[in-house]
Formats: sequence, structure tokens, C-alpha cells
Amino acid sequence: MKASFTGASKGLPKADMSPILIPLLFALTFPACLVWAALSDLKSMTIPNTLSITLAIAFLPAALLLGLSPMIILQHLGIGATGLALGILAFAFRVMGGGDAKLIAATALWFHPQGAMAFLLYTALAGGALSLVLLMGRQFLQIYTPTMPKWLQTLLKPNGDIPYGLAICAGGLLAMPHSDLYPLLGF
Repeated sequence: MKASFTGASKGLPKADMSPILIPLLFALTFPACLVWAALSDLKSMTIPNTLSITLAIAFLPAALLLGLSPMIILQHLGIGATGLALGILAFAFRVMGGGDAKLIAATALWFHPQGAMAFLLYTALAGGALSLVLLMGRQFLQIYTPTMPKWLQTLLKPNGDIPYGLAICAGGLLAMPHSDLYPLLGF
């Protein structure tokens, strides 16, 4: 990075901004929102709408700044809409919560068709592993729950909900290399 000194900056180096910095900030929104959603779901069994909205809104500027064609962007929008339809269906059948459904749609938006399939596969595998861990934990750790923090007591409650945001986060992060955006950034 090239630095220059100017009188206006009082002797502090003025860095030239790389043209990739702004798209990189938008692209980093993806993993940041997923991790935040996972932690929120783990702690409170809820995923704030602001996370899914932020994730969905950040896609378009990132895609435009990285030069995705309008046709590819439309394809991504279709995948996001399909993710929302599948999420609504899963919510209607009480397979997952509304926050999970919205997060799946917002996450799917960032993937092309093959990437979306990888995302769904990784999410399903992570969800299965999470379910097994919770089943075992709920079976064997029940006697320790009174001394555990409230969020852990909720997590280990027999027949309790599963914080599927963890699985969605894992699926999204594992599928990142299958996105159109991240290879353009050199990831």
C-alpha cells in the first residue's frame, strides 16, 4: 500500500484505498452475519430479522461492485426466492423457526445453483450432527443443568428446540468457496 503525506492530514500517512476494499467489506458481511446469527440462536433461540435483512441487502452492492452480470444477479435472486419458499414450507410444517427460514433465504441468495446445493448439503449435515449432539447432551447432561447458565439450560431442555442457526452458519461458511463472489476476491 502506497502512503503519501499531506499538510491537511497533519503529517499522518494518507493511504490509497484499494479498489477491492469496499467490495471486501460487503463480502465480509456474509460470514459476520452468519456467525452473529449462530451465536444469537445459540443464546436466545432467536435470529434477529435485522441479520437476515442485512445479509440480503448486502448481496446486491457486493455483486455489483465485484462485476457480476445482471443475468447472474437475477439467478441469485431466484435462488434466494427459492430458499425463502422452502423456508416458509419448512416453517409451515414446524420443521424450523421463522428466523431460520429467513436466514436460509438470505444466505442462499449469495450462491449460484451448485453453490446453493453445497450450502443446503452442508447445512443438512451440520444440522444432523447438531441434532445428534443435542440428543446425547439432553440425555446425559440433564442432571447438571441446574448449575448451567440459562441459555445452556434452554439448549439442553428435553424435547427443546434446535438452534438451527448454528447449522445454517456452518453450511454457509463451508459453502463460501462455491459462491460467485468469494473467488473474485481471491478466497
